Amino acid sequence: MLGPILAREWLVAPRKLRFYVQRVVFVLALYSLVCTAWALLAGIQNVRNIGDLSRFGALVFQIVVPLELVVTMFLAAVAAASSVSQEKDKRTLILLLLTRLSSTQIVLGKLASSLLSIFSLILAALPMLLLICLLGGVSSTQVLAATGIIVVSTAWTGALANLVAFWREKTFQTLAITLLAIVGWLVFCEVVAAGAFPRLDPAWADLLSPVRAVRYVCQPIPMTSWVGIPGGLPTAHCLLGTLAASLFGAVAVARLRIWNPSRQLRVQAPEPDENYDQRADEARQDSRSWKVRAPRKMWNNPVLWREMCTWAYGRKLLFIRLGYVALFLAAMVGIYWAVSSGVAVRRSRLADELIPMTARILTPFFVVSFVMINALAVNSITNERDGQALDLLLATQITPPQFLFGKLLGVLYVTKEMVILPMLLAVYLWSQSAMSTENLLFTLGGLVVMDLFAAMLGIHCGMIYSQSKTAIGTSLGTLFFLFLGIVTCMMIMMSFRGSFARQLPPFLAIILGGGTGLFVAMGSRNPSPAIALAAFGLPFLTFFAITSFILRNQELTVFSVIVTAYGFATLAMVIPALSEFDFAMGKSRTVDDDG
Repeated sequence: MLGPILAREWLVAPRKLRFYVQRVVFVLALYSLVCTAWALLAGIQNVRNIGDLSRFGALVFQIVVPLELVVTMFLAAVAAASSVSQEKDKRTLILLLLTRLSSTQIVLGKLASSLLSIFSLILAALPMLLLICLLGGVSSTQVLAATGIIVVSTAWTGALANLVAFWREKTFQTLAITLLAIVGWLVFCEVVAAGAFPRLDPAWADLLSPVRAVRYVCQPIPMTSWVGIPGGLPTAHCLLGTLAASLFGAVAVARLRIWNPSRQLRVQAPEPDENYDQRADEARQDSRSWKVRAPRKMWNNPVLWREMCTWAYGRKLLFIRLGYVALFLAAMVGIYWAVSSGVAVRRSRLADELIPMTARILTPFFVVSFVMINALAVNSITNERDGQALDLLLATQITPPQFLFGKLLGVLYVTKEMVILPMLLAVYLWSQSAMSTENLLFTLGGLVVMDLFAAMLGIHCGMIYSQSKTAIGTSLGTLFFLFLGIVTCMMIMMSFRGSFARQLPPFLAIILGGGTGLFVAMGSRNPSPAIALAAFGLPFLTFFAITSFILRNQELTVFSVIVTAYGFATLAMVIPALSEFDFAMGKSRTVDDDG
């Protein structure tokens, strides 16, 4: 039923080194978290009995499983979206439509082939989760239920991205709509959990949200009971996720040949008839009376002019902006509630002091903004390459500064909502006396630095990778895993509280692993001492900033470290782009890139 697309991927994927490296790295990353948590536990207390091991096993399970869920959902969305978008950008999807393949074989074949490697990661991590059961505190039923939720969540996330990719023509539109849809659904579930809908029980959020469903499964003693549902909450959630994935797939199959090829590619000429010559003469006479519009004056930098004065990324960008504004309004309502109820300034428990309520609302919104800026930046380069316009640009008199800064400023202009609206949230907190003037300036300066870093990282990856799919995955993956590593470190530090001197040695393995991954992503194609220093320095400086943030009253230290680390990383990518201006045109293509 899935056809030759999946059969080809099934036969070709095991021949690539990347297929095995991904699984090894994924399992080692999860295992390193377990080892780091154990080193922290052994450093702050003595493990005396089985009860201590059981508490450690339950705590580690609550850290590893949500991390695996978020990683697999992200990878599924990016893989499914980029797989179809690459076919559209290279105009090869039309060739698939001309073959004998049915719509079902094309849609489900592309979806299954893109999720094949993701499911292999989940399967590879299952033995490690079962090993945690040996510590106690976690049962094999919990492991299987959590794995089932992860598999189903990965499936419907990939099916959603697959549907949007067949619907939209531009790659950035596909990535942005998919991201906003997933984040919007998670925000809706959090609103339900907060009791915003009086007629809807807040416990339904555990059934609808994959993050809350996994959290429910990881609890040794669930806070709510779902005895009325056959098989409990995990079974019901998996059924809903399977239904959603089936619905997305059915809609994509039904609309495939209606959406594709795009109407922009359908050139229709009028058929001649007996009155064709007469109508042609009338059209020529009418055309003489038309007022010809004068050509628009182009700026000295044509790249920047195109980015700012044309619809280079499609007119449907307006809908993406509306979706982002809706997400901004949801964040504004949450912050307004936190400020009006006094939660934003009240300190009660230690957990509330470590991560204030406003930070829990602002941080996901900031991350979404950075990811969307990065997605547009990398697509601004890959679109030129896939449209075969990059060779023409390089043959013109456009200088490297004009191209680089034209793209950089153009990306920030197109995503001006993602740049300005997060700053407005910080200004609103300041106006409500929930943030000091000093902290406001630190927040605004940090947002500007991170916006530039996200945009430059996308342009850098788009320039050094010849394959659009590889460039998009590397750029988004680097930014996403950087923030995910920060969140994971904060979760471990809050779970095993201790001094900085005790926490640093266990985290050295994660810091070195993160630095190695950053160097492979950013500097493997064009290594330089500056990029190597930035890659290995970012994880350590970010860890130092996290500890300074948790210790409180060190806002200047956090701001200085963040600006120094990410500002230097941005300059390390800008300077080689200006001096060398080297694009990967297939000369650095590897065997894995051909897939």
